Amino acid sequence: MDIKRVGSQASGKGPAEYFTGTVRVDPLFSAPAPARVVGASVTFEPGARTAWHTHPLGQTLIVTAGCGRAQRWGGPIEEIRPGDVVWIPPAEKHWHGAAPTTAMTHLAIQEQLDGKTVNWMEKVSDEQYQG
Repeated sequence: MDIKRVGSQASGKGPAEYFTGTVRVDPLFSAPAPARVVGASVTFEPGARTAWHTHPLGQTLIVTAGCGRAQRWGGPIEEIRPGDVVWIPPAEKHWHGAAPTTAMTHLAIQEQLDGKTVNWMEKVSDEQYQG
C-alpha cells in the first residue's frame, strides 16, 4: 500500500502550450507498472480550457466543483456540473474547461499506452469556445 499525503505533490500550472487561461494541475496518482492509470485534479479559472486533444485509451472526468464545458469534435458544447461523470472514448478529439464566468474543477483519470496519456492538438479558438 502507498498513501500519497495531501501536500506531498506540488501543484503545477497548466502549460500555455496546451491550455488557454489559468489552469492548476494537482497530481493525484500514477500507479506503478503493470498498472497504467494516472489521475489529477485540474482547476480551470473562468474561461480557461484545454487545447483540442485525444487520449489513446480514453479518459474519465469527474466534475467536483463549479460549472464547465466539454465538446467533442463536430458535436455541441455540453455544460458539465459537480457530480457529472464524463467518459471520452479512445482517440475522440475533444476539449474541456470552465464556463465563461465560473471556475470548474474535475478529476481526470486516464491510462497510459506506451507511456503516453494524451495527444495534444491545436488550441480551441475563442469562437469555438463561445459556440
